[in-house]
Amino acid sequence: MSSIVTGEAVVLELRPASFAARALSSIIDVFAQLIVLFGVLLLFGQTLGESVDPALGRTLIVTIVVLVMVGAPVAVETLTRGKSLGRLAMGLRIVRDDGGAVRFRHCLIRGMTAVLEIYLTAGSLAFIVALFNEKSKRVGDIMAGTYALRERVSAPPPAQVLMPPSLRAWAGLADIGRLPDALSRRVSRFLTQSSRLSPQSRATLAADLAAEVSAFVSPQPPPGTFAEDYLSAVMAERRNRSYVSMTRQRERTEHIGQRLHRLPFDR
Repeated sequence: MSSIVTGEAVVLELRPASFAARALSSIIDVFAQLIVLFGVLLLFGQTLGESVDPALGRTLIVTIVVLVMVGAPVAVETLTRGKSLGRLAMGLRIVRDDGGAVRFRHCLIRGMTAVLEIYLTAGSLAFIVALFNEKSKRVGDIMAGTYALRERVSAPPPAQVLMPPSLRAWAGLADIGRLPDALSRRVSRFLTQSSRLSPQSRATLAADLAAEVSAFVSPQPPPGTFAEDYLSAVMAERRNRSYVSMTRQRERTEHIGQRLHRLPFDR
């Protein structure tokens, strides 16, 4: 994963495409272009092949090859801002090194260098360069200042904070105030990542967070309660209470809406 700092000092975490994903998307694009080229040449041969002067015919064939193998990919990539058939299938997009959308000049450089590194060398040059590049860049990407970005990233499953059974009765009667947003995020992050911490760091961080949270909770939990269980109970109870409150508010709003629709025709 690469990090890009914007002009507003915001760090963007971007995921470059893997070498295998880029290779497969390129194979799909090349096969699609060859199929289109074969179809256009076959159509040209059947319609104008016999009636055209041989020299003019060769010129038209070269023009068709250039348009299909260079012009069409550049046009599609420019109009779709870095997409192609293969990248669409693999969930990829070509972007600039700063994370912005590519423009015509980027696509033109990539399209022209593709003739050498993909078609004339059967993809070997692009394969070697991308294999040893951190972002799987080929020569065209290096010259244009672009790379392939993964757009379809599987979202992690939502973390489930469970209520410890031993603290259920205490949490139901406890007065839990509004936690500061920063503290709430730190506690949530700790509960989702605690399994990856060392036991000593886990216990120390849980104790520190519990000490901060205790200023907003009354009464304190039963003696002998583990700090991590205490944090889980507080966050689970806050979630449950927020859900109940939002459900009641929605029901109240729906009830008022029904009454407004009936008035003044039915009292």
